[in-house]
Amino acid sequence: MNGAELLVRCLENEEVDTIFGIPGEENLVFLEALRTSSIRLILTRHEQAAGFMAATYGRLTGRPGVCFSTLGPGATNFVTAVSYALLGGMPVLFITGQKPIKKSKQGRFQVLDVVRMMGPLTKFTKQIVTAGSIPTLVRDTFRIATAEKPGPVHLELPEDIAAEETDNLPLSLTRLYPPHAHPAAIAIAAGLIRQARHPLFLFGAEAKRPDVYLAARELIARTGIYFFTTQMGKGIIDEHSPYSLGTAALSDHDYLHCAIDRADVIINVGHDVVEKPPFFMNQRDVQVVHVNYSSAGIDEVYFPQHEVIGDIGNSLAQLSRFVYADRGQHGGAGVMGAPPSQEVLVGGGTGTTKLSCPGDDYFQRIHQEIKIHVYGAQGHDRFPDTPQRIVKDIHDTVAGNSIISLDNGMYKIWFARNFKATQPESLLLDNALASMGAGLPVAIAAKLLYPGRQVVAVCGDGGFMMNSQEIETAIRLKLHLVVIVLCDNGYGMIKWKQGGMHLTDFGLDFLNPDFVQYAQSYGANGYRVSRAGELAELLSECLQQPGLHLIEVPVDYSQNEEVFIQELRDKTCLL
Repeated sequence: MNGAELLVRCLENEEVDTIFGIPGEENLVFLEALRTSSIRLILTRHEQAAGFMAATYGRLTGRPGVCFSTLGPGATNFVTAVSYALLGGMPVLFITGQKPIKKSKQGRFQVLDVVRMMGPLTKFTKQIVTAGSIPTLVRDTFRIATAEKPGPVHLELPEDIAAEETDNLPLSLTRLYPPHAHPAAIAIAAGLIRQARHPLFLFGAEAKRPDVYLAARELIARTGIYFFTTQMGKGIIDEHSPYSLGTAALSDHDYLHCAIDRADVIINVGHDVVEKPPFFMNQRDVQVVHVNYSSAGIDEVYFPQHEVIGDIGNSLAQLSRFVYADRGQHGGAGVMGAPPSQEVLVGGGTGTTKLSCPGDDYFQRIHQEIKIHVYGAQGHDRFPDTPQRIVKDIHDTVAGNSIISLDNGMYKIWFARNFKATQPESLLLDNALASMGAGLPVAIAAKLLYPGRQVVAVCGDGGFMMNSQEIETAIRLKLHLVVIVLCDNGYGMIKWKQGGMHLTDFGLDFLNPDFVQYAQSYGANGYRVSRAGELAELLSECLQQPGLHLIEVPVDYSQNEEVFIQELRDKTCLL
């Protein structure tokens, strides 16, 4: 077989079932090998979108997504998606073509040093120089992509190597098991929790592994310790939980931060400093415990005093065992000062009484304040709708197992703050690279993976137009998808920041097409909200009818100033 056929055989061996991309002249031998394989090709309209889709595949399955492009401009179009996967911790294999390396009659036409370009953006990058090396390179890249922290890898396949004959075969698969944390590290962390008066758990993106979030849910359900999440950690535990304090959509001064400021121990599970900080550490008397697969990245706002490094799921299970220590070891008292008469969970016992600590009452009051001022607030009832009303209408209309894919813009903060996620996939957002243009491609990939679940893409008018051409991809694939485009005719988040700096409103406004006609020109269904409350009605109808539906929704962002500046400035944390 030739190199391209062997590469495809190796991908099949790695259980790859889908590949995204746009072929070029240098990929034709590879494309032919794909044609006769079991792998489904998803042809996109831009390489960046293919990269976003492959990254989402990796994010949602834990297995590397795969995408490919031609050389030169095709490869450079991957750069944003590669960066998205790198910061977001998403396993992806990017394959790019190249001119023949042994003999070429085209000089340097379209030739860039793509391997060198990918170096700072990937965990591994290499040009394939012999067809016989393909099995080891593919096996190695898949291992590297999925090893903690997951991320992108890159292989360059020159045209002549793709055509080169070889007798080599794919290698057998092996599984990597992350090491467990040292028992002493677990014991120290458990001691800090036991002694805490106001402990809080924080769950971040790295905790979105099935074994981790199952262990996290069990831990919270059994202890009753309050928790909150980072933006990318939303849904690890159902935010309808009575112990949920919501999401740190802002870095400080929100209602949630009243609880953070009162906490004396914060256990950060799966937090990565690539996310916008959920809170700022300072030198006050608070102990921060970092629980993750790898050691913390130390900076001015994050410098944990203790670290538990190893498999997170196992660490949480071990923390449970240590926290539920033998009552006799603590003078007959239960964990965190429970009286001897109170039933506690000891060494895996079957008791159901929740553990308690002095901070419970305060956190319960903060929980109520968040329920009133965050989840219960809708702004005004006039048209155009406020972000709060839009979030509520979408939340109350979609099914409980639906998937909402967010692009990046001002509305992302509102969704992160006001939308109660029930599952890890409930709200797909990016708080690492935070690139615009990802919302629709991410939604397409999610729908391909979960065809039986409702999928809604929520985009701003700025971000939507950066990859709106993928409407054609969704229609060609016959996907049932709803795309909501929030319109303010400008780059709203930057305008908000500009105003917050007391600068003149300048350089951030633009014109939009008629989105209803734009959708119809692709063969999709287009709608425009024209009165308050109409979004919920239209969304409900679109979710029941097959096909691609686009809903244009004018949005009133005046609440940005009223809530995030005035209301949060004037609030007073409970004493």
